[in-house]
Amino acid sequence: MSELAPYAANPARSRGRRHPEPAPDGRNEFQRDRDRIIHSGAFRRLEYKTQVFVNHEGDLFRTRLTHSLEVAQIARSIARTLRLHEDLVEAIALAHDLGHTPFGHAGQDALNACMHDSGGFEHNLQSLRVVDKLEQRYAEFDGLNLTFELREGILKHCSLKNARALGDVGERFLKKMQPSLEAQVANLADEIAYNNHDVDDGLRSGLITLDQLSKVEIFARYLAEVQAKYPAIQGRKLIHETVRRMINALVVDVCKQSLGNINAAQVSNLEQVRKAPPLIAFSEEMRQQQIELKRFLHSKLYQHYRVSRMSAKAQRIIRELFAVFIEDVGLMPDEHQERAKQDKPRAVADYIAGMTDRYAIREYQRLFAVSEKEL
Repeated sequence: MSELAPYAANPARSRGRRHPEPAPDGRNEFQRDRDRIIHSGAFRRLEYKTQVFVNHEGDLFRTRLTHSLEVAQIARSIARTLRLHEDLVEAIALAHDLGHTPFGHAGQDALNACMHDSGGFEHNLQSLRVVDKLEQRYAEFDGLNLTFELREGILKHCSLKNARALGDVGERFLKKMQPSLEAQVANLADEIAYNNHDVDDGLRSGLITLDQLSKVEIFARYLAEVQAKYPAIQGRKLIHETVRRMINALVVDVCKQSLGNINAAQVSNLEQVRKAPPLIAFSEEMRQQQIELKRFLHSKLYQHYRVSRMSAKAQRIIRELFAVFIEDVGLMPDEHQERAKQDKPRAVADYIAGMTDRYAIREYQRLFAVSEKEL
C-alpha cells in the first residue's frame, strides 16, 4: 500500500470498537474488519441472493456476492490512486449488502411494506444490524464488533429518527456531516459496478440488446471504439471489451474529479473531510451520462415484463412468509422465536432478510405446498 494521504482514514487513529479488544497481531484494525466480514455467515449467504436475476435463472448472472467482490475491486483501484486506506474501502464494499433481502430490491420493497407499522425495513440499516447484533460468532459479544469507521461506511443514508437511535454512527446525519473518503469511494464504486454488470447481465439474458444500448451515449462511444479497432469482433468479446472500457473511463473520471475536489477543498485531515461537501464524485459530464444509463436500465431492464414477473412472485413469497410467521412465531427456528419475545415483527424481518433466494422459495413450499405424502 502506498503512503496514506493525510486525509485518509488511519487504523492507528480509529475511533475504536463497541467492545474493546486487544490490538491484532500482524494486521491492522481495518484488515481485521475485512477478515471478520469474509468469514461471516451473512457474507457466505450473498452467493445465493439475487442482484437482478433470481439465482436459479442462470449460473453466470451476478449475485450479491459477485457484485460485492466487483465493488471491492473497483473501490480498491480508486482508493489506491487517491492514497486512501485500501483495507477499509474494501471492507466497506464487502459489507455493504450484508443486510439485503432475498430477491433483490423486490424483496426489500415487500419486506419494507410488511414492516410499515413497525419501523420499516431498509437494507443499509439491516447490514449494520447484521454486523452489530445478528452474527453470532464470538463468546464476549454479539455481532462482529467492527470499527466505527467500517460501521459508519455501511450506512449510506439514514432518516433522522433512525440516526438518533444509532448513537455514534448516526451523528453525521444529525450534524449534516460527511463520512470518510473511503466510505464515499465505496458508495460510488457500488454505482459503477451495478450499472455496468447490469448492462452485461441484461445483454446475456437477451432482455436488452446492443441495438438499444447503442442509443445510450456512454455505451455507444465505447462500442464504436471497440468496433473500429476490431472490425470482426462480435458476441461476448464485443460486449466485454465495451463494458471494460466503460468501467475504466468511469474510474479514471472519478479519480481525476475527486482529486480536483480534494485539492479545491484544501482538506488535510479526516475531520476536515467530514465538514466539507461530498468530495468523491464524477465530473458533471460523466454524471449526466450515468443518469442516462440508469434511466435506460430502469426502463428497459428493471421494468421488463420478465423481471416484473419475477419481482411479483418474489414479493408474494415475502408477504406470505411474513404473514404466516407473524401469526405463529413457532413456525420459525428456535433462535428466531427467542428474539420474537422482545420484538416479534423485527425478529420475523431478521429471519426473512437473512434467507437466500432458494431458502425463501423452499420455506414457502414447505409452509404452503401440500404433497400426497403429507395428507
